[in-house]
This record gives sequence, C-alpha cells and structure tokens, in this order.
Amino acid sequence: MNVCRTRRAETGALLVRSAPAAPTAAVLLLHGGRADGPEPPPALNLPALRMRPFAAAVTRAVRGRSVLVAEVRYRHRGWNGARADAAKDAETALNDLRERIGSVPVVLLGHSMGGRAALRVAGDPAVRGVVALAPWCPSGEPVEHLGGRRLYLLHDETDRVTSARESWDFVRRARAAGADAVGIPMRIGGHAMLRGADLWHRRAAELTAALLSHG
Repeated sequence: MNVCRTRRAETGALLVRSAPAAPTAAVLLLHGGRADGPEPPPALNLPALRMRPFAAAVTRAVRGRSVLVAEVRYRHRGWNGARADAAKDAETALNDLRERIGSVPVVLLGHSMGGRAALRVAGDPAVRGVVALAPWCPSGEPVEHLGGRRLYLLHDETDRVTSARESWDFVRRARAAGADAVGIPMRIGGHAMLRGADLWHRRAAELTAALLSHG
C-alpha cells in the first residue's frame, strides 16, 4: 500500500514536500522571483514561502492518490534575460524527477516568474498541464511548444507587477498554437495573492487535481 509521507527532503533541483511510496504522478511548484538577479535566492525567500500554502492545498486535494508534491529549487534569484535561469532550473527538476520516479504525468504550478518558467518548459513530454498564478507573460513569449497542453492562467486584473492583459494575450496565442488554454480572472489578490488567499489556494489545488485526473 502506498502511504503518503509529508517531509522536507532536498534532492538536487527538487525540494520534496510530500511523497508516497510509489508515485504515479507529480506536482512541481515554482515560486516567483525577479527580472534580474544572478545571485542565489536568500535564505529567507518570501516568494518561496508564498507557495507553501499552495503546496499544502495541493497535498490535501490529492490525498489518497499516489502523487509526489515538490518545489523546484532555483540556483539564481532572477530570470536574467536570455539566460532564462528559472526555466533551466525547471528543466533540470523535470529531469531529476524522471531519474527519481520514472516517467509519470506532471502538473506544473507556478507563480509570477515561476509561472513563466512553467509555461516555458511545458512542452516536456511528461507535462500534462500548467496552472499559472499571476504569471509573467511578456509580449512575444513562445507558445509553439504548447500544442496539446492544458493551461490555466489565473490573474487579478488589478495586478500592478505582472500584466493580466498580457496573460489573456498569451492565452489567445496559445490557443492558436493548439493548446487548451483558459484565462481565469480573479476578483481580488493583486500580485501577492494575499487578499482572498484561501480562494487562490483552493482554486489552484482544484485545477491541479483536475489536470492530474485528465487522461
């Protein structure tokens, strides 16, 4: 019998939050960052702390199922232009996950820069879909690799850090590229998702669980 154990375990590019004995699927969480920042994330990393309630909500939503829940560990604090460091770390995490538990379906749940990284690597064959929270989707962000993927982009249109308008434009372009993409306006929360946090946690967990159930 697969018994879910909640623990903190650092394994390469992954920080495992919850792992059953024999996972048959996985959720990777990607926290936010900044446009530029070649330095490592600080020990007290608020964007990473912001994702912990989402990890807890997802763990509850998939209780009784053999789903590993882990966070992607970044080497650098920022995206850093063409380097796209957060996306490279997401790719490394997906490879580490394959080495750890084999080729299982994966859902990516990312906030802000982490949402951009999740969308950038969603062409990986293991990725079933993406839930992107207030994602950073600058004009011209590639979409050609997203055909056949399910994408949910959640954004409060009062967000002053990342642009909901750019998220909705990304959704339109992703659909044209063959993705099953949906833009979901959130009525409160801004960028930090603090007001109405319970709604954000619940909606993200429900969508993540639904993606795992989709064949």
